[in-house]
This record gives sequence, structure tokens and C-alpha cells, in this order.
Amino acid sequence: MIVGLIGKIVKKEPTQLQVNVNGVIYEVFVSLNCSSKIISDDVQLEITHIIREDAQNLYGFLDINEKKLFDTVIKINGVGPKVALAICSTFTPTSFAQIVSNNDVNMLKRVPGIGPKGASRILVELSGFIVDNNLDDEFSNTNLEASLALESLGFKKDLVSNVLKTCSSTTTSELVREALKKLQK
Repeated sequence: MIVGLIGKIVKKEPTQLQVNVNGVIYEVFVSLNCSSKIISDDVQLEITHIIREDAQNLYGFLDINEKKLFDTVIKINGVGPKVALAICSTFTPTSFAQIVSNNDVNMLKRVPGIGPKGASRILVELSGFIVDNNLDDEFSNTNLEASLALESLGFKKDLVSNVLKTCSSTTTSELVREALKKLQK
């Protein structure tokens, strides 16, 4: 199995790269998000190698969280690599984790190739999807604490989630105060 490539980009298209690794050129499929982050010819990619009876395909990622998202989503029945790449192209891993935690079917239906039934199935199967992103930990912990506090006061989870998205405070207590003002209107 191929798990990573380090080499020079020979040809770059929006969702496909050709990478020269010591004289061997590999075709690697990438998401639009990954492709837009590649700024030089030298590249190091995390790889998911999928072997089928008619093909061996390589899917490349700069971000380990994007690879985790791809690997998690392709395990769902009815979601293949093309749809998984479309999800990675449409959402960042952090925004996808937020969509899953909010159970937002409408946002997931925006992905090409996913209808209402597919979106619902994905959300049910991924109810515990978590992103390993230390940069957003403080923000997400503050939001989580504020959400739990507001839910304990009797507000519905989806309403709390929608209101917290509009708040700009940075500490838990300020966030709860700001959300309470908005909830009481």
C-alpha cells in the first residue's frame, strides 16, 4: 500500500495531480481545497490507496484531518471515493464536523452526488465525527460549554446552535450572556 508521496508536480488540474517521485509519475486525485493549497512544485502528500478489480487509485491530502474525513466517509454504504472527494472539496474538516454535530441535512445536500436520503444516512452514521485540530479547541470548548449551559436552561439544542453561530464573544460567560439576549427577543 502507498501511504505517502514526496515529489515534484509534473501536471496540476483542479482535482488531479501527476507527481514525479524519483522518475515514477503517479496520478493522484485531490480535493479542490487541497489543490488550492498547493503553491509550489515540491509536494508531500498523505495518500489513501484504493484498490479495485479494475483500478488502483491514489487520493492525496495535505491535511491529515482531510484524509481522516475522506477515510471515514468512504466507509459509509453508498459513498464512494468521488462523493467523498466532493465532500472534501465542499467543506473543510472543521466545517464538516460542525455540520455533523448540528445534524444539518440541508448543508450536506449541497455536495454534488448527495441527495436527502444520502445526507441523512451520512449524518446518522457519522454522529461522532471529531476533527483533531488544536487551533479550534479553545473556540469549540467555549461554544460547547455555552451550548450545554443554555440547554440546561431549557432551550432546544438546534435553536441554541443557531444562535451561538451569530455570537461573537470569546469567553463562555460572555457567550452565554450574548446568546441569552438573542434568545429572549
